[in-house]
Amino acid sequence: MTGFSDASLRERAARVVPGGMYGHLNAALHGDAYPQFFVRGEGARQWDADGREYVDLMCSWGPMIVGHRNPRVEAAAAAQQALGDCLNGPGPVMVELAELLVDLIPSADWAMFSKNGTDATTQALMVARAATGRTKALIAHGAYHGADPWCTPGLSGTTPNQRADTVEFTYNDLASAEAAAEEAGDVAAILVTPFKHDSFEDQEPADADFARGLRALADRIGAALVIDDVRAGWRLDLRGSWEPFGVRPDLTAWSKAMANGFPIAAVTGVDALRGPAQTLYSTGSFWFSAAAMAAAKATIEILRETDGPALMERAGARLREGLAAQAASHGFAIKQTGPVAIPWLSFEDDATLDKGMRWAAACLSEGVYLHPWHNWFLSTAHTDEEIDRALLGTDAAFAKLRAAFGAD
Repeated sequence: MTGFSDASLRERAARVVPGGMYGHLNAALHGDAYPQFFVRGEGARQWDADGREYVDLMCSWGPMIVGHRNPRVEAAAAAQQALGDCLNGPGPVMVELAELLVDLIPSADWAMFSKNGTDATTQALMVARAATGRTKALIAHGAYHGADPWCTPGLSGTTPNQRADTVEFTYNDLASAEAAAEEAGDVAAILVTPFKHDSFEDQEPADADFARGLRALADRIGAALVIDDVRAGWRLDLRGSWEPFGVRPDLTAWSKAMANGFPIAAVTGVDALRGPAQTLYSTGSFWFSAAAMAAAKATIEILRETDGPALMERAGARLREGLAAQAASHGFAIKQTGPVAIPWLSFEDDATLDKGMRWAAACLSEGVYLHPWHNWFLSTAHTDEEIDRALLGTDAAFAKLRAAFGAD
């Protein structure tokens, strides 16, 4: 594909798009080495506008879970598109997808659909408020739940009133959550991610006692427990990320990997909240587009048939072991945190992320796309061969870092 380059596209975009790019895909946030525009994806690979090929360890920031352009997902979406996508009402596939979710997820008696993770977390909070008649939401300090005014990490364009109904607690600190509940008084929802995946910080697994304690706290104060499974959903446990703890939420927000890159989100909930959910006026012109629902149904079926989480666990363990051995051989002290299917690597004594930024840039130059301050994602397309190819690049990047920076 010719006729443009990353530089020329940036120049053109700067004239017609505020800042040239915005949001979490803004390459300016990631470092000078990062390309902004991409032209193709296939399996576990992506190609940028300059034709450079990468092993993709970001999976388009999470949505890609069974490989770019997965043939089965693409065929399902195309078949539905040929019949109609955005019609005067939803297609039969909406019912089929909702039935699949209810069958698969133990805490799901019903499902509602939208387009983005922010839609889903906001919709879940609305259901909780409709059910309880209360206003406050408890959220962990530093957690990301979307980009609406009530939760966006940036304050530009928001008002204090839009943030007034959220009260923060410290993740994995049950006493902090209990104190926040007492301070808030009229708690509609406790909104929590299945593990601590804040940007610029090492990831932290949820403590089982914390998870069970939040469930008990929600029950005691009559609030809804909402798990924001937008980022982790479908990679850790297809039933829900806290199912291994025996903790079932009242509401769960899903999106990201749900349809392998097609735009869709969902809220699932327990039967007791079906009536309050029915009272919402929450909608969008494209929320019921059928092609994305067909893609979601195909994606989830693939993950269930192949035990997708186990495949990603295998890939993640291979990557983690390889990176640990490489760092040690080059004399670097690193930390690898988070679930192996949603990993992140940081360097010891790197408060400014200087080493991390340099290493990530070196990985890019070696054909491996990962991120210096946000967690990565793996997919079922990350076979042993793809992981080994990525490890060739990361090893070369460690060697470059050692030559430029020295090792501890």
